[in-house]
Amino acid sequence: MFDTLKRDVQVVFERDPAARSVMEVLWCYPGVHALFFHRSAHWLWTHRWLTLGRFVSHVGRFVTGIEIHPGAHIGPGLFIDHGMGVVIGETTEIGANCTLYQGVTLGGTSLKKEKRHPTLGQNIVVGAGAKILGAISIGDHSKIGAGSVVVTEVPSHSTVVGIPGRVVQRSGDKAAESIDLDHHDLPDPEAKAINYLADKVRELERELHQLRQEVRRTRHEMRPWSAPAQRPEE
Repeated sequence: MFDTLKRDVQVVFERDPAARSVMEVLWCYPGVHALFFHRSAHWLWTHRWLTLGRFVSHVGRFVTGIEIHPGAHIGPGLFIDHGMGVVIGETTEIGANCTLYQGVTLGGTSLKKEKRHPTLGQNIVVGAGAKILGAISIGDHSKIGAGSVVVTEVPSHSTVVGIPGRVVQRSGDKAAESIDLDHHDLPDPEAKAINYLADKVRELERELHQLRQEVRRTRHEMRPWSAPAQRPEE
């Protein structure tokens, strides 16, 4: 238990430059508190104390603002930054060394009693307000942009943005040695498309202007010389 708590505190120092002391982390970080409540609730859940497990989870939600179902499987090294509004569903599976920011939802999309929540691999960063819905897998070393809504599988080493979420960047097959928390440094495919269309419009306007000049010049060259006006007979 103490080794697990020590790792939770160490993770905070690794990924949050605002952390200053162990006491501050233990007293003031709701993500650490939420994991403590979840481990207790998960132990009760796996030992068939279902209602008591849900009650402990409910108390943890009341205290931290983070809702983690006691049935969720969470790997070591999870860091929930700020955490208010985070929701993690019953059949969610989270791999090692993942990072979730405030407002993240790992939700389900089925009414059947089956695997209906997402599976996150290792070293994944999910930006603030992102929603990952359904029994889909997010590959290792991927980043989910803030506010994205992901409803399809995401391969490893990918960056996902948008509604619905689309893979806009792949970083190859090399596994990152460290966790990349630069979740603000994301490509903007919509801005890229708008800029492309604007450049295309300017190009078409230039071509249209050139065509109009050529037409005027051609008409001027083809205009027949008008004969001198005849003086009326006297």
